Amino acid sequence: MTTLTQTDSDIVSKIESAAERMQKAHKAASSVIFGQDEVITRALITILSGGHALLIGVPGLAKTLLVETLGKVLGLDATRIQFTPDLMPSDIIGAEVLEDAPGQRRSFRFIKGPIFTQLLMADEINRASPKTQSALLQAMQEHHVTVAGQRHDVPQPFHVLATQNPLEQEGTYPLPEAQLDRFLLQIDVSYPDLVAERRMLYATTGSEERKVENVLSAAELMATQRLVRQIPVSDNIVEAILSLVRSARPGTGASELTDRYVAWGPGPRASQALMLAVRARALLDGRLAPSIDDVAALADPVLKHRMALSFAARAEGQDLSSIVARLTEALE
Repeated sequence: MTTLTQTDSDIVSKIESAAERMQKAHKAASSVIFGQDEVITRALITILSGGHALLIGVPGLAKTLLVETLGKVLGLDATRIQFTPDLMPSDIIGAEVLEDAPGQRRSFRFIKGPIFTQLLMADEINRASPKTQSALLQAMQEHHVTVAGQRHDVPQPFHVLATQNPLEQEGTYPLPEAQLDRFLLQIDVSYPDLVAERRMLYATTGSEERKVENVLSAAELMATQRLVRQIPVSDNIVEAILSLVRSARPGTGASELTDRYVAWGPGPRASQALMLAVRARALLDGRLAPSIDDVAALADPVLKHRMALSFAARAEGQDLSSIVARLTEALE
């Protein structure tokens, strides 16, 4: 019989307590956003993992409301930026202005832009020019921006939830592979079912104001994020993650399916993302360690945006979700 040490016992109690709070946070968000339980779950997984998410869905599916709601539930300062073709990098990160006060020497002062927040919604991110997108890229990866040679750190924690409309592609700039790789998950937002849409009609067209409960503070969220990294992962889960990610890379001989249908595959950052995401999913469920089911459930949102179809795949009508699903079957 295995006896838990004092340290193990402390971690177990912390995981159980954190799981209870996160489930309460999920419930609070679900009370406002109807029919999107899986989207909320994946958004929470992203934030618990310390990453960023790309939300893809048609207009009107509560993507903006999701970010606002999560900001209130998790105790984070939330800001929204509407990306447009004429948006400049300085509109996001800020700029230096020349101050000329009477009797004083002229000097430059940095005016912070809207990126200096804890939860940033980049609405329709693909409508901004590559130059503007690259300004966001540094903050996403390094958690600071550089202006006139000076470093300016963004607040902690810092998360970007970006949205993208899959329908209207005129006047858009496809996100470069380097930026796509910075998103921990790609979250597909679909239409709600009939029951959820009926609830939504009553809740949003009545006179009663919906209030969102604050469940965590920013400090408590960061403590939970550190706890996620302490959740143990067994060797067979590590091997499953490595096997899945490496099988998605063409030219390695790991999978004939990949060699035929995938032009380029995920890099090591995908393995890191999947490792953190399965830990966060286990914590959300109140489990002390991730399972193969976690790897299978998160394979699609972790890998899909880090892969590209080959010409043969497009000619035969293949899609990335079905390819990832077939690669995942090998884990079982």
